[in-house]
Amino acid sequence: MSNRPIYLDSHATTPVDERVLAAMIPYFTEKFGNPASISHVYGWEAEAAVKQTRQLLADAINAASEEIVFTSGATEANNLAIKGVAEAYFQKGQHIITIATEHKAVLDPCEYLRSLGFGITILPVQENGLIDLNQLENAFRPDTILVSVMAANNEIGVLQPLAEIGKMCSDRQILFHTDAAQAIGKIPLDIEEMNIDLMSLTAHKVYGPKGIGALYVRRRNPKVQLAPQQHGGGHERGMRSGTLYTPQIVGFGKAVEIALAEQETENQRLTALRERLWKQLSNLKGIYLNGHPQQRLAGNLNISVEGVDGAALSLGLQPVVAVSSGSACSSANTAPSYVLTALGHSAPLAYASVRFGIGRFNTVEEIDIVAQQAISTIQSLRSSLVITY
Repeated sequence: MSNRPIYLDSHATTPVDERVLAAMIPYFTEKFGNPASISHVYGWEAEAAVKQTRQLLADAINAASEEIVFTSGATEANNLAIKGVAEAYFQKGQHIITIATEHKAVLDPCEYLRSLGFGITILPVQENGLIDLNQLENAFRPDTILVSVMAANNEIGVLQPLAEIGKMCSDRQILFHTDAAQAIGKIPLDIEEMNIDLMSLTAHKVYGPKGIGALYVRRRNPKVQLAPQQHGGGHERGMRSGTLYTPQIVGFGKAVEIALAEQETENQRLTALRERLWKQLSNLKGIYLNGHPQQRLAGNLNISVEGVDGAALSLGLQPVVAVSSGSACSSANTAPSYVLTALGHSAPLAYASVRFGIGRFNTVEEIDIVAQQAISTIQSLRSSLVITY
């Protein structure tokens, strides 16, 4: 039996599924060709593997295989989508809309564009983390060229109403981009039903390898133009140059294939584990659930604990449990979570947050151990502060 902590940080990353690793290994050793080398069998093997994954990812979101552009991950995909649209549609308009709870891989490119003179509207969210569609409607301008709203939040797990946002954008001939890094393989995604023009994806949130992602780019109705952000060879329809990393691409495809096959039953299992953990933790006073109680990822439980610092709680859970007190991508920042302050939390309550990311390999027994350890740690931290709850 492993003496390592119970891993409950699956929104930061996930372990590579053994089935995914098995699919990848031959492309490191035997089938190691460059997919762009189409004059011999090594290149043909790699090209066929890339083509297969491209089609698999396209099928997962109801797109065409030619609309999948491989990247190094969702951060690059977000940058390519946002800055690529800004540069390509500069003459049409210079206004972009997003929301306050977006990942930094969306907010930072938007702030960069603001420094270049673009108009950036960052909408607030409601207390449950959902966008206010009336505020979105009022934010549209004649020069709006892009709306970027993530599918599933990386901290609070909230699922935004993509279809409604997409229709509002489509009706106004405004492009709609969504960061679906946390959503692929976990919730149904359909670019046609949701009127999505650009979608960022990554493998490592769904039990695939790190370092590989993709951007869906619509080809018809409308045909989306993107200015490439990386030049040198004209790979990926000229949108993203660089030798394709075949083993990672194969792993990405296998990870999504498994996730889609198991999506319904896994979501039921994760929801049950989440509710089991929440039921035990909520017996304590001064415990608050962050984000919409139902419209969220099945494995996400983000809580704030009055009278306790989130970092101290995370540390107190060690070495029994590995959790995060915020986004892994912002963990070096000592400021309170901007996502939680966007929900209206005070700085102390935002500091007092912990994100439990329940995943594929967690068990009922582990959840009960985590609950007991969390309750014990919270009580201990509170008693040291001489606060009564």
